[in-house]
Amino acid sequence: MRIDPTQLQQAALAAEAPVAPAAAQPAADPVYVKKATKAAVEFERFFISHMLKEMRSSTRAMATEDSVFNNKVNQDMQDMADDQLAASMAGNRAFGIADAILRQLVPAAQPASKPDTKA
Repeated sequence: MRIDPTQLQQAALAAEAPVAPAAAQPAADPVYVKKATKAAVEFERFFISHMLKEMRSSTRAMATEDSVFNNKVNQDMQDMADDQLAASMAGNRAFGIADAILRQLVPAAQPASKPDTKA
């Protein structure tokens, strides 16, 4: 294999050529950061909600006929409570899923602090 000296010269010139500045990082765009944060928290809510539903379904599958877990009214109320719990936990970023997603989507931005739960 022979190396052509003109190719080496062209490669050297290309390496020295000025590079155009990169486009603005998404972290600099507050609208992007806000949308990414909202999406990340919503994904965490979905994840927690799905986990709670699966846990609840296994509890119902093991419940006996006269168990409180087999009552349709109780099941509906438990489902609504699970949805509210998932929304609350995701809003507080309890599992850290939203934070992990934001570290991937907006690496240069500082992660928003968790909401203050002391009230």
